[in-house]
Amino acid sequence: MLPVSKRSKSISIAPGGRLAGIRFHPAISYAVFGRHYIKPTLLQHSQDQKYALYQVYEELLKQCSNEGRVEKLYLWADKSFSTSNSIPVSLGRSLEWIENDGALARLSESSELSQRQIERIFQVWLGMTPKYYQRILRLKRTICFLQLHREANLADVAQHFGFSDQAHMTREFRTLASITPTHV
Repeated sequence: MLPVSKRSKSISIAPGGRLAGIRFHPAISYAVFGRHYIKPTLLQHSQDQKYALYQVYEELLKQCSNEGRVEKLYLWADKSFSTSNSIPVSLGRSLEWIENDGALARLSESSELSQRQIERIFQVWLGMTPKYYQRILRLKRTICFLQLHREANLADVAQHFGFSDQAHMTREFRTLASITPTHV
């Protein structure tokens, strides 16, 4: 088990290379294993009763292509994970509030919890603050827009998505996605 990262990374597999593992989003990691890993840790067979990670590993070794491995991973994840019942209701409501552009200052209105309690739940489940999650969502929306509108004026895009200016948007892209808006 490896520590999670809140920073996006592109992964490309060189010809002849092999897919060697998967990395879970912090919330999935917590929902699956009940904790976040802060250093590389060997998952023992005795800890692998519920999700059969060793079994899927053996199946991945039998695959001849990376496409086959990715397909196996998708099938395994689809069969193994149902996180809809595992996250707390208050976290679900808070995520929905943020996704619907709710103001963070009024986040506690989305549940019966205080702002601080919500921040603690975010930290435990997602390994980040509500503000950081909001930044990721804003960047994701901006990336989707830029993929559809390649000729868009970046200053206008920055203003439309709530960045203070184009430079601010570019810094966010570099910090969170390790790319610039022009390379989307």
